[in-house]
Amino acid sequence: MKEEQTKNYSVLVVAVISVSWASIFIRLTGAPPLATAFYRMGLASLFLIPISLYKYLPEIKEIKGKLLFFSSLSGIFLALHFVFWITSLYYTTISNSVVLVTTQPIFVALLSHFILKEKVRFIGFSGIILALIGAFIISKGDMAIGKENFIGDVLALLGAIMAALYLFFGRVVRQKLNLVPYIFTVYTISAITIGIIAIFYKTPFYPYPKITFFWFILLALVPQLVGHTLYNWALKHLKAYLVGTSILGEPIGATILAYLFFKEIPFIQTYIGGGMILFGIYLVFYSERGKRAIK
Repeated sequence: MKEEQTKNYSVLVVAVISVSWASIFIRLTGAPPLATAFYRMGLASLFLIPISLYKYLPEIKEIKGKLLFFSSLSGIFLALHFVFWITSLYYTTISNSVVLVTTQPIFVALLSHFILKEKVRFIGFSGIILALIGAFIISKGDMAIGKENFIGDVLALLGAIMAALYLFFGRVVRQKLNLVPYIFTVYTISAITIGIIAIFYKTPFYPYPKITFFWFILLALVPQLVGHTLYNWALKHLKAYLVGTSILGEPIGATILAYLFFKEIPFIQTYIGGGMILFGIYLVFYSERGKRAIK
């Protein structure tokens, strides 16, 4: 049991590191946000076709009725998450955007607590609240800069709500579907949804420089196929609020990378808030460990 728990948590660490690169690749593309979101999900779905059709085609064909309905909801909310969040990166700083979008655990915890009946202990809620306070400390300096930054903050927060709904419905579906059929279905529905939105807003899908497509490919491979796929794997083995809370580690990695790539220098609030985030994550996992010990 202990080895399995260590494995599950290790997977989350790799996932956090992988998704921390997302905002960097997005900025480097230089493409419109809807085009970036479309290629991220479209290429991820494309890369999954060989293994999906070769090994899991019979299972994919069995995705019908309620299973297809909830998978579709998961894909649509994932699409909206990327539409809102990627757009926010064009209005505000990477640290501010990533910090706000990772407020999703509070919504995941509420949904899990009241609908899935996954009880969150007091110490777990305390950890989530502490981590969120740390997140807002990091972002506080950017909130009053101007109208554009405020728009970016709102978009990032909407992205967090959409991500929470994506994780919530994903938790339900992952109990009945293997990983590859699930992510192939959800990523494909997400790509189609973003494509429709992009067409509606007349966003061009081409031409873009070759280097832009290089960043599109990395965006699809590292944060999406590695990061998000590992999150989806974890949804079958860990509770939804645990997976959601681990995502709070992303601002730390993204902030460091933003400094290395774009010389975005963190303020003192980043260090203070970052420490609170890490301690909050520790409290959530400690809460889960304590609960298992009681059982």
